[in-house]
Amino acid sequence: MGFFSNILEKLGMKEAAAAPVITPPAAAAPAPAPATPVAAAPAAPAEPVVQPIAMVDVMALLTEKAAKHPEKLNWKTSIVDLLKLLGLDSSLAARKELAKELYCPDELMGDSAKMNMWLHKQVLGHVAANGGNIPKELLD
Repeated sequence: MGFFSNILEKLGMKEAAAAPVITPPAAAAPAPAPATPVAAAPAAPAEPVVQPIAMVDVMALLTEKAAKHPEKLNWKTSIVDLLKLLGLDSSLAARKELAKELYCPDELMGDSAKMNMWLHKQVLGHVAANGGNIPKELLD
């Protein structure tokens, strides 16, 4: 289980934690092959049934946890505070592990402040993609 799966599990998103949606950055598409005439196209396979993602009220959960936490944590802007609030390792080494798991660009890995800002936005975005209700203003 990866670090991001631990985050989902702490948020009560156990089903999403089993197979989290983590999309790597878009890569350059290969050049299209030259068109060749096709006698008859095979029948398309049936579309798989996609189950809707169950929404989890992440905002209420985190707000409640923050109210009960002995430290004043600003989880809405700080990845360190978010990890602390979830009871996870917030060390630089742990954040770098999470950043690698979420495909952080190499140029950000050497600057912890830039990496932290990128990482916070990515974690919230991936939580939303896995069924968490993260407001748009936290994703921008």
